[in-house]
Order: sequence, then structure tokens, then C-alpha cells
Amino acid sequence: MDIKTISTTPFDDQKPGTSGLRKKVPVFQQPNYLENFIQATFNSIPERVGQTLVLGGDGRYYNREAIQIILKMAAANGFARTLVGQGGILSTPAASCVIRKYKAIGGIILSASHNPGGPKEDFGVKFNTSNGGPAPEKVTSAIFAESQRISEYQILEAEDIDLDKQTKTQLGNMTVEVIDAVTDYAGLMESIFDFGRINQLLTSGTFRLSFDALHAVTGPYAKAIIEQRLGAKPGSVVNAIPLEDFGGGHPDPNLVYAHDLVETMFGDNPPDFGAASDGDGDRNMVLGSKFFVTPSDSVAIMAANAKLVPGYANGIAGIARSMPTSQAADRVAAAMGLDCYETPTGWKFFGNLLDAGKVTICGEESFGTGSDHVREKDGLWAVLFWLNILAVRQESVEQIVTEHWRTYGRNFYSRHDYEGIASDKANQLMQQLRDRLGSLPGSKLGNHQVKYSDDFSYTDPVDGSISKKQGIRIGFEDGSRIVFRLSGTGTQGATLRVYLESFEADPAKHDQDTQAALADLIAIADQVAQIQAITERDQPTVIT
Repeated sequence: MDIKTISTTPFDDQKPGTSGLRKKVPVFQQPNYLENFIQATFNSIPERVGQTLVLGGDGRYYNREAIQIILKMAAANGFARTLVGQGGILSTPAASCVIRKYKAIGGIILSASHNPGGPKEDFGVKFNTSNGGPAPEKVTSAIFAESQRISEYQILEAEDIDLDKQTKTQLGNMTVEVIDAVTDYAGLMESIFDFGRINQLLTSGTFRLSFDALHAVTGPYAKAIIEQRLGAKPGSVVNAIPLEDFGGGHPDPNLVYAHDLVETMFGDNPPDFGAASDGDGDRNMVLGSKFFVTPSDSVAIMAANAKLVPGYANGIAGIARSMPTSQAADRVAAAMGLDCYETPTGWKFFGNLLDAGKVTICGEESFGTGSDHVREKDGLWAVLFWLNILAVRQESVEQIVTEHWRTYGRNFYSRHDYEGIASDKANQLMQQLRDRLGSLPGSKLGNHQVKYSDDFSYTDPVDGSISKKQGIRIGFEDGSRIVFRLSGTGTQGATLRVYLESFEADPAKHDQDTQAALADLIAIADQVAQIQAITERDQPTVIT
């Protein structure tokens, strides 16, 4: 076995964000750039020798090349076995499933999630720990520290592995198993949901669905499960072949980027149910016939109906949501006598709660929902959850949502994204807001009296760790609120996210247009943060 030790020097920009390290492809293609980060990751796992590693990605450009490099580095660093998805493919939730099933020490997921792919577009590397979830801050901090003092990395000199055949191959002293990317995950889904009941719905002849995989990683999973196992009509899953550039599209399942699906669902004679997932398969968008379900409402409705799903028939332990997500889930938790936890954005914050058995259902407003079946948000799982509810209740998506509002009230909610802002302008905006926080309580903004204003800080109830500066909140006496946050998932500039929420108990007012219902809060947000003046943007890039 010919292990090479290559001298290198640190790069100063390898600090992982909320979902690993994300950069443009040419950045990762620099000599030693990927290798440095992988070696820093391995160095942060002192017990790696003799262990199992999971490896795969969303199929975007540079995925295959990166996998070959990582396999050779894993062999040189003493791993005994690496499980890699066939074709280099593993959705993020499937990777979590495989890590947990085979008791791996962790996994490396190659993805930039919902960001565009291609030779000049985005790439990402994320490390998941042995529980199957994203590395917590103490681990990512250790990886970054290693990246800043790295002086060499180890790599095996060997031929590339054939990723397209399900085989076992020796790479030095390490066994490489190319596994079917779908089988383990599909088995897990069948253990949770009532496949028989869903099959009856999908083969009834009266129910139609459209699942848009956006030429991203969920395509093979949706084809295998929704069409082949559950019996949906062939062609129900569209754009199912993962492409390196996602077909030139933006693999983000929202009303703007999943425009073909939206046109289908709001067009003439639409299907009964529509859904889409993102680049790496962990996000979801759910639509009914001419009806959009907000992610915040979706997690609340799933929690309220959890007992209809066999995997949750005995009830759920609790609910968790990210801080910017609407408080609709809180109302469900209160009615069910459950704890509801408010965490910072980033799925890793749910991991401790799930491992400790404090919660079962988790959700983020950024089109992510999941449960304790894995330690990632899971787009296809959410779609199957909705299909299970629809199969049992025999009502339309719109009927289920409007009935939920009648029971719990409606949280009008929207997110306004201002993408690609110059970082200095974005930081200026946030700092000016922070400087005003102390003076806002008790004051009036528009017709709203400010009850509190803060920069959200979270103390983990399991390990006591503290995360500060997680988003600026302005809450009003009537329960409405505005949240400002800079996203950590982009690769250039900054994305300002503005979250707006108001509660309406009166069913007679539930049919208002969301943007109209939030118009006064939208005006206040621009006024208090000086969005247009500082960013020179007169409207958001994306409204969801």
C-alpha cells in the first residue's frame, strides 16, 4: 500500500457554516483545497482507525472526482470500510439512515443543498457524526482549528474505484462497498408509513400527484418508492434523473424556483397533490390543487396528525422548530400537552433533542421537516407523511389545512429573501438593528406596540451549550413579530432573510392574501431596518 504524505499550507476560508463548507467549484478545485479540509475533518476524529465511514453526494458537478479523492484519503487515514452510494449518489437523509443502520463513525456528504450546480457554481462538504446528524458546533470548530494548522495530508496512490457497480473493492487495507443508494432508505420509509393505505389512494383512479425532483438527488428515491412501490402512475415523478447542473435550474423547492410544478398545480385541471424536493433531498414543498402549504403550517399539521401514521401511532414526545419558523407548531404542542422547543436555524440543533428523546417532530420554515427516524430533515419522508394523512382522512390538502386553521387559528407567515447583497451592507444593516434593540421595547412601530426586541440566544437543554447572535427578533404586544437574519448557506455575498408573522383567530379572516395580511409588518420591517436605503433593493429576490 503506497501512502503518500503531501506537504500543504492552510487556507484561511475553511470555516464550516450551518451546513458544512460551501464554496464555488473552482475554489474546491484549487490544489490541496479539498484535501486540506478532508484531512482536517479526519484529524478531528482521533478514533477513526478501523471504523466505518459513509460517503455520497447529490450528484452535482465535481461530486465524482471529490469522492475518488476522499476514498483514497480515507484508506490512507486508517478507516476499515467505506460505504459509498452507487454512482456517488446518497441523499442527505439517506446518508443519515445508512450511518445509523451500519453504526458508522460518521459520514461525508457532498452537497451545497438547494444552491445551483455546475462548473462555476456551488459545491459543499459536510461531516455528519455517528448519530447521523450534522456535526455540532464543537466538532465544526475543531475541524476549522485543524484546517488552520494543517501542514500535510495523507492519500493512497491507487486507481479510481468503479462507482457504478454494486461491488466490494479493496483500496489498500480499506474495503469500499458500493451500495444501492435507495434500498436502506426505502426500507426505513416502509417501516414508518402505511404503504398499503397509500397504495390504495394512488391506484384509486381518482387521485393524481406530481412530484418534481428538479433533476436532483431525490429523483431515484421518488421513482423507486412513489411509482414502483406505491403504485403511482408512471410519469408522476418528473425531472427524476440527477444532473450535474440540475438541468440548468435552481434546485430549491419554493414558489419561485419550482415554477414548473407551481404552474401545474395552479393551472387548469391540476393534480390533487404536488411536491418537490431540493438538491440533496432534505427539503420539501407541498401543494394542493391551487393551494400552497407553508412549511411552518406543514410541520404543525404533521404533528397534529401524527397518530394517523403507523410509525407515530403511539404519540410523539415533543415538537421543535427553528426560531424564525412560525409559532403554529407551538399552538399544536400546547393543545397536545407537549413541550415545544425553539432552536437556532440549523438541523444540528435538533440533534441533541432527538437523541435525548425530548422531541419527535422537527421543522424549519426553510422547507425542512423531519423526525427521529434520522438526524436530518427529510424531503421525501415529509411527502410520504402527507400522502399517509391524505389516504386516511380522504380530504383534500386545502380541506386539511383550512380545518387546521379553524381548530388552532392561522399564523399568517412569510419570508422575504434579499439575495446577493454586498456583505458589508448586510453587516451594516444588522449592526444598526443591534444598536437599536435596547430602545425599541415600549415604543410604537406603525400601529404595533413593541413588547420585546433581542438578538436570539439559545441554551441547549441537553448539553448546556450556548449559541448567541442567532437572529434579531422584534415582538409586538399582539403576538406578531419580525425576525431578521443573515443566511449561512450561500457562497457569495450575503442573503438577508426577513420573517414576518401575525396571528388571526377569526376563521372569517383566514382567507386573506398573506402579503396583504402582513402589509403593515412589511412596511415596519423596511422602516426599522432601512432595507431599501442600505441594500438599494426595492423588493425581495424571493418571497415565500
